[in-house]
Amino acid sequence: MGKLIVSENLTLDGVIEDPAGTEGSRNGGWVGRIGDRGREEAATVALEEALSTAAMLLGRRTYDFLASRWPSRTGALAARLNAKPKYVVSSTLHDPAWSNTTVLRGDPVGAVSTLKHDATGDIIVAGSLQLARTLLENHLVDELRLMLYPMVLGEGRRLLEDLVDRIAMRLVANRTVAGDLVLLTYEPVHDEA
Repeated sequence: MGKLIVSENLTLDGVIEDPAGTEGSRNGGWVGRIGDRGREEAATVALEEALSTAAMLLGRRTYDFLASRWPSRTGALAARLNAKPKYVVSSTLHDPAWSNTTVLRGDPVGAVSTLKHDATGDIIVAGSLQLARTLLENHLVDELRLMLYPMVLGEGRRLLEDLVDRIAMRLVANRTVAGDLVLLTYEPVHDEA
């Protein structure tokens, strides 16, 4: 059985929306405002994550964003992302162009539960706001990694807003990245009783 890891970039006030600035939001592009050293060290974290996980699980919008960029890139991260098995939850994607992509149709909770059960390694979920929320709400997430960017936007969609149930978490690791970014790793606390 694989471990499902949700890994997200977000601001100090929890905004996950438009980190690259491609969605047209007023405050988009906040990931790129951290300077060269920050970008280099964040890229190192992304490579470590890509190398240490067996597969990627994505929502349709994040899949389309990544699939339009990574196949033409070179380097260690591009090589790993392009070779790694990718699963995309979608009812409308029929012919995925990015190599090693499988489309999961139907009930996302059931499809991801089956994928997780059958997996032989860790599965990483990046971006994919709606999917990440669904997985959290249905207690399918084994680890939550949050890369906090040192800015407050005041508005924008947040990862943990509008969740139906309370989810208790335990901090299991923390790491400073490039002096300004913080990588926090949490695991859900499951009731023992």
